[in-house]
Parts: sequence; structure tokens; C-alpha cells
Amino acid sequence: MTAAIRKLRNNPHFLFVRLPHILSFVCIIAGVIWLLLLPLNEYSRGTYISENALLPGQVHAYFSGSEQHIFRGYKNELGGLLPERAQGEGQEWTNAELTPVICEKIQSILRAAGLKVAMQNYEYTSSGITHQGQNAYGIIRAPRGDATEAIVIVAAWKTIDGELNLNGVTLALTLARYFKRWSLWSKDIIFLITPDSKTGTQAWIDAYHDMQPPSVQPLPLKSGALQGGLVVEYPFDHRFESLHIVYDGVNGQLPNLDLFNTAVSIAGGQMGIGSSLQEMWDHNDSYEKRLQTIMRSMVKQGFGYATGAHSSFMPYHIDAITLQTKGEGWQDEMALGRTVESLCRSLNNLLEHLHQSFFFYLLMQTNRFVSIGTYLPSAMLIAGNFTIMAIALWMRTGYYKDSQAIPNISSRDERSQNKPVKSQDTRDANNDVLEEKTASHGVTERQVALPLTFVLSLHLLGLVPLYIFNSLSYKVTADAILPILLATIFTQGTVSLKRQQQHLLIKSFSLLLLGLFLSTLAMLNFSLAFMVGLLCAPLSFITHVSPQTNASLRYALSTSGLLILNILSPPVVLLVACWYTSISVETVLTQAAFGWDVWGMWTQVVVWPSSYLRLFSPRVYLIYAFPSLLKTFLAFWSTGGDSMMTFTDVSEPVARGAAIEGLMSRHTVL
Repeated sequence: MTAAIRKLRNNPHFLFVRLPHILSFVCIIAGVIWLLLLPLNEYSRGTYISENALLPGQVHAYFSGSEQHIFRGYKNELGGLLPERAQGEGQEWTNAELTPVICEKIQSILRAAGLKVAMQNYEYTSSGITHQGQNAYGIIRAPRGDATEAIVIVAAWKTIDGELNLNGVTLALTLARYFKRWSLWSKDIIFLITPDSKTGTQAWIDAYHDMQPPSVQPLPLKSGALQGGLVVEYPFDHRFESLHIVYDGVNGQLPNLDLFNTAVSIAGGQMGIGSSLQEMWDHNDSYEKRLQTIMRSMVKQGFGYATGAHSSFMPYHIDAITLQTKGEGWQDEMALGRTVESLCRSLNNLLEHLHQSFFFYLLMQTNRFVSIGTYLPSAMLIAGNFTIMAIALWMRTGYYKDSQAIPNISSRDERSQNKPVKSQDTRDANNDVLEEKTASHGVTERQVALPLTFVLSLHLLGLVPLYIFNSLSYKVTADAILPILLATIFTQGTVSLKRQQQHLLIKSFSLLLLGLFLSTLAMLNFSLAFMVGLLCAPLSFITHVSPQTNASLRYALSTSGLLILNILSPPVVLLVACWYTSISVETVLTQAAFGWDVWGMWTQVVVWPSSYLRLFSPRVYLIYAFPSLLKTFLAFWSTGGDSMMTFTDVSEPVARGAAIEGLMSRHTVL
């Protein structure tokens, strides 16, 4: 063992170069394999109710009979007030077309049922687009309570997909009249009718907690602490077959698992209604379907956007879900009403806020899940590979093979500066050759001031496009020019970074911060940390190709490395995702800005500041060849760390070929 350690110590190339690459590669592969094992029964478990006070399905639901006539009457009244465009299938219509006549009608219905009613005006502006509307809501004061706790039932005129939710709104009004007649409620019940599922609920919940912006009107009427929320979506007239339960929140937040389990238990056990999740309509509980369900939930949680009106409640630690009717079957609005009634009865039994079950989980079926302790190591392993490479690079910067080599390197640098066409790459290559020719070992002092300042500056620089992207109109082209401008400025600014040690230190600090941030982010949003870590994994293996390598092999390695980097880059991933889902890139970026302005979505914060640490890869130059991707590159730019090229003292058309050759000879993936 001692001899092996001594031999390893005398082989610094293996210790500082080969071994870290091997360990990093093993961490990445282990993290991916860990995720692929999660759908197996050995790594997951069945769902269960942790909060015994919920008692799902233990009471009889009486919502039926004459209430159906009330439902039809309300539907006819509201349908006659809707604009023709709103009632046409596939027609676009605005929130302004629903107010103020319809809002006043809803208030009159709630007031006639005995509820205390109020309304709220709001307005948001994002990417130059104005979103405004009017919320109407009513409160049933609990006969057996003291107005310190409440339950919210939400029905938006437009679903998250933009469909007219007339039946959902009508059902909520019918339930309000029905619930008012019961004296068993220990919590206030709030019925909220919003123009849409994106802005109305957010404006109301922000104002409920006095966190609204100036453009949102404060609430004139409030209740107690919100214990839970239910969103009802019934966007068609025919009977439905099953319920699709939507639970993903903003920034990957999730409701307490007990709420989801209660909805599944009541729908399936008491009402005989099937339930599904993540749009998996034909789930057969196979490994493939389980894995597909996990992947769909990870994508939604990773992007961090709101999947329904319930998502607005998550940042305030209010558990909420959306019940969507799907398919054609024999279930009608009365069955959905009884399901909502039974859910409210279960929430009414709570003595304290839901807390006993999980808040971090991955569902693979309505009755099976994976807890955070099981899936978290997969993201941690991927984040760990960056830390390993950062430590290895730090050790390399303090190690050299001859104390006399440093003056030689400096003198060679001085001589090389007098040559007009000689690039920084040649000087770095000479440094490598000199180090390889020496025999003894030593240590050198690290000059960390410039690399550390450079890395921190790039982190702060990421806030500039973040602010501009979320502030300007989507029609302004400044966001397309900004990446090129910043890339050009900072590429020309790297002339002062003459020593290879500084390049390695910049990459070391970048990877160290990336690993640190991803490890922390995995605790808050596992899916986002896993996806960012996987896309950034090639950055750990970027290195210089020695000029002594055979020319054909050098070009083959460089070409393959560039190809892999660009295929795995976020812009390409975004384009592929948009092509697969038939959604335009402009729509995605506009919604991202909307999420920042309205929902408080901080996915861009994760992408922008860290991405500018890696501004200097070949993709900075490839961007000129793809002008159609410029807007995409604004929000999803991610490039390699120590890939810095300087083109000073290079002129004539020959410089273009020399620049390309330099790029191809310096980058590859080991």
C-alpha cells in the first residue's frame, strides 16, 4: 500500500488530471443510474394518509338532487352574459370582456346566497403586455369557528390552457349556495371567481397577504389563515370520465402529499371516479410509464412555471391542487360537486396545518411515490463532480515540475509578445512543453486576485441581462444583441490573462461555485438542479489539446468536443423542446418574463448569473452563424469555462482561418 501511494505521488499527471476526470465521470453516471432506479418497487413506496384527522371519505356527501336544477339555472344566467367569442371553441378573448357586468352578476348571486362579497381590480405589465381583470369573491363565515382559519375554492373563467370554464364557475356558485345552508363548518369558506388562471389568483393571494404591487387593489374583505385550496376546472358540457389532479407549483414547490392522497382516496374510493396525474391517461403501472411520469413532473418542476391557479398559493405555504375533468364518461357535475364537498369536509376536520406528510416527493402513479431521501443523492452526485474537478484544478495551479521553469516561461512570454501573429494559445502550449521537459517537482504561489475578481464580476454581470430581459418589451431587439456585445467585450478583455494558472483558477472557481449552488438548489428544487447539472456536465471535461498531438487526431477530438458542447447547450435543448411541443421560442421566453413579473418565478436567476461565468467558449463565435437563435440565447446561454481566445495582433483574412484553427486545437472532451 505504501509503495502504491508513493508511486501515485510520483505520478502527478494521473493524480491531478486523469483521476479527477475518472471520478467526475463516475459521479455523473452514478447520478443518472440512481434516477433510473427510482421507478423500481425497491426504491419507492405506496402512498398513505399521515394526518389521521383528515378522515377522507368518512362522511356522506349530499350534493345532488335539487342542486342540479340550481346549477342549470345559474349556467343559463351566466351563459347569456358571456360574449360570443368566449363561448366559441378555440376563440381568443381577453379578461376585459368578462367585466364588469359578469362580475356584478356573480356578486349578486353570492350575495343572494347569504355570503359576504367583495371584488378586486388588478393590472400587471410584462414584456410590454398589459394583463388586467376583476376578481369577485364571497366568504361563508364558519358557524362553529372564530374566523381564524379558512378554505379557498377557486374557479377561473379561463383554465390554464385558455378554455372557457363556464361549468366550473357555475359549480362553484352552486356549492356556495349549498354550503351556506350547513352549520357544520369550523372554518370559513372562500369562493373566488377569477378572470383567468394566471393573473387573477396571483393578484388575490398577494393582496390577501398584503404583498401586492401598487397596480393591484387591496382586498376590502378577508378571513383567517388559509389551510388549503381547491381549484375546479370543468371546461366542456358533456359528462366526464376521470379527474386529472394537477399539483405542481411555482419554482417546483409542491403541496403536502396528504392533500393529494386525500383527493385520490375520495375520488376513487368514495365517488368511484378514476384519477390521473401528469397527463398520463393510459398509465399501466409499468417501469416505462412510471419513469415517464417522473420525467414529466421533473420537467414541470424544473422550469418552475405555474401549472394552474393552485400554483399561486404555494409560495405562501398554502396547500392547493386543481381538479380537471377529462374524457367522456358517465360522471356529471354532481359527482364533481360531491368530490369537492367531501374534500372540504376533510379539510374542515384539520386541527392544525398539514405538516405530517411529505413536501418533497416524486409521484410515479396516483398510489406510489419516491421521497426526498431516496432521490436527492442523484442530483448531489452530479453536483459533486464539479467540486471534484474544482479541487483538482486548484491543486494543479500550485504544482509545477521545476522551480527554474517559471523564469523561462516568463521570458518566453515576453519574447512572444513582440511577434505580431503569435496568439495566446501558442504561449500556453509552450508553457505545457516546458513543464513536461523538467524532472523535479515543486510548488508555486497562486495569484488568485485577478481570477477571483473575474469570476465574481461575471456573476454580477449576469444580473444585467436578467433585468433587461424581464423589463423590456418582447418586441425590442436589444435582447438579441446583448449576448454578442457582452461576449465581444469580455473576450477582448481576456488579453491580460496571460498565464495558464489564471485560466485554471478561473475554471476552478467557476466549477466550485457551480457545484456549491447546485448542491444547495437540489434541496429547494431537485429537478432544476438535476437538469442544470446534467447540461453543464461537459464543462468538467473541457481541456487543452496538446499541440504535439497528431493533427488528424487533434481535429477529430476538437470537432467532437465542439459538437457535444453545442448539442447539450441550453439553446439547442430549448429549440428541440419547442419543436417537439410545437411551441414557438418567443412564446416560451415571453412566458418566462411573465413568470418573473407575476408569479415570482426565479428560474432565470439560476440560468443567467451562472451562465455568464462560461461566456468564452466556441459558441460565442458560433452565435454569429445562427441569427435566428439570438433571442433564445438571451435567456438560456450556457458555455464553457476556461475557453478563452484572444485575437489581438491578428489581421488580414488569414486571421479568420487562424482563429478557427486555434479554436479547434484547444477544445475537446476527454
